[in-house]
Amino acid sequence: MTEHTYAVIMAGGGGTRLWPVSRKERPKQLLPLIGNETLFQSTVSRLENLFSPDRILVVTVEEQAREMRLQAPEIPEENFIIEPGPRGTASVVGLAAAVLYKRDPNAKMAILPSDHFIRNRDLFHYLLKAALDVAENGYLVTLGITPTQPSTAYGYIQQGERLDGQYNYPTYSVKRFVEKPDEQTAQKLLRTGDHSWNSGMFIWRADVILAEIDKQMPDLGVALKKISSALGNDNQNQVLIENWRDLKVETVDYGIMEKAERVALLPAGGLGWSDVGMWSSLFEVLLPDMDGNIATNSGLHLAHETHNTLVFGGDSNRLIVTIGVDDMVIVDTSDVLMICKTDQAQKVRDVVGHLKKHHQDKYL
Repeated sequence: MTEHTYAVIMAGGGGTRLWPVSRKERPKQLLPLIGNETLFQSTVSRLENLFSPDRILVVTVEEQAREMRLQAPEIPEENFIIEPGPRGTASVVGLAAAVLYKRDPNAKMAILPSDHFIRNRDLFHYLLKAALDVAENGYLVTLGITPTQPSTAYGYIQQGERLDGQYNYPTYSVKRFVEKPDEQTAQKLLRTGDHSWNSGMFIWRADVILAEIDKQMPDLGVALKKISSALGNDNQNQVLIENWRDLKVETVDYGIMEKAERVALLPAGGLGWSDVGMWSSLFEVLLPDMDGNIATNSGLHLAHETHNTLVFGGDSNRLIVTIGVDDMVIVDTSDVLMICKTDQAQKVRDVVGHLKKHHQDKYL
């Protein structure tokens, strides 16, 4: 990669969809849900041979930064950017761009969530290199995942005409972004053949995204200029906190991408991608047995006439027995046992909302 390319890992999310394993203090990106590495560590190691550690930045919150530094000690401490509080991905992207632009006015950056699973690392590297070439021409580039089913869990992106240019990968303009659809709409989008899932991975030049923020979200643009002018000074943290406090909570998709004009899409089939967005998504990334069952993370599982069931966790000396159980998710922690139908796994968020409402904080 060229000397002006950087990776920015967005790693501040709280993550409620994998409760009760994912908690406020240890959200899903800090957990070894798939194999021995945590999702955050997998994201960092996926960048090997593409970005040196000094060109990897992590944007996170103070409560998670210490653990992330321990999990990825190769990343320099100054490359951990602390956001004072959650203000959505638009602010995260803007802060990272402001920091990078001050460091390197020619910076190009790949924005990558910390909690995704990608099986095909070689293709991922190829796509990022191709996307950075497109971004050099002033495009805001996104990777779109080729849908494998009519999912209601993701937003969609409709591709337009193929872009002119000597690009190493098919690259398209973007017609529109589509919010997470209902089942009927998702089936319709899948049939059209020109829609991708919104992966949340973006590639662009720092100066281009900052200019787009000035245009689309001027309040954020003003705040970033004040923050940028204080970087490296004794009062930089104070200026950051003061200007961060009143920012509107907004996603980069809605606040920037949906209205931007020069947006490019690289459709990515074959990545083996998952956002590990809910318990049922582990069926996509872990290898089941002959009956479709998965038992992981040290728990012992005796399955009798059991099919397509996930058992996660449990003490290594604790035996979990299922008899005549089909299409279930069973998650066992020291203080919570959760059992749900696989197709109801997205409702974990409702349970977390209930616990918050009734101040049962010890379970959050």
